[in-house]
Amino acid sequence: MLELSILKSDSEVEAIMTMSEKQIEALGFTEHSKRHASIVSKWSGDILRALGKSDECVRLAEIAGYLHDIGNCINRKDHAQTGAILAYQILKRLGLDYSEAAEVMMAIGNHDEQYGVPVSEVSAALILADKADVHKSRVKNNVTNVSLANIHDRVNLAAERSFITVDRAGAVITLHIEIDTAICPVIDYFEIYFNRMKLCRRAAEFLSCRFSLIINGVTLL
Repeated sequence: MLELSILKSDSEVEAIMTMSEKQIEALGFTEHSKRHASIVSKWSGDILRALGKSDECVRLAEIAGYLHDIGNCINRKDHAQTGAILAYQILKRLGLDYSEAAEVMMAIGNHDEQYGVPVSEVSAALILADKADVHKSRVKNNVTNVSLANIHDRVNLAAERSFITVDRAGAVITLHIEIDTAICPVIDYFEIYFNRMKLCRRAAEFLSCRFSLIINGVTLL
């Protein structure tokens, strides 16, 4: 059985993730490093664990969460698909069962909002966890004047905290975000994250739950 700790310490995974972040920084995108990978891994597992899914399902979600952005080492465009193929090869080498490696591959290939569709419990959890990570620490551009920053940087700079809660009894998965509206109005969040929130709603529905969004204590979805 492949443990997450073994995956994290693998030299090939380390090299690819380092190169992925190098390219993302060169392109001026928000952080997609080990920090993001670790958070998405944890949250993916937490969501399925809270819903009472099997330990195996939780473990595969954690693996998918950690590897979901490795395609950025090739190109930002279509990174979900290239990353899925890379992950499958790595997981086979590390001894993961073919069917389990394919499950992770499918989840990674569907995590991006451009082409992604929740097609399994693992993919649904990955989508929700990935889109939930909004935080000011993810901004890598040197922003000296917030008003002149691009909208993605402004939204992340304004995000003081984000987290997911799961109400199993009520069948509700909620994304909570705390935004400093002096930096960015809430409407800016919807301008760039609307399609992501629609995908989150579909992911929650796949898990037989309703998706809810609460920003600064106000329920918006």
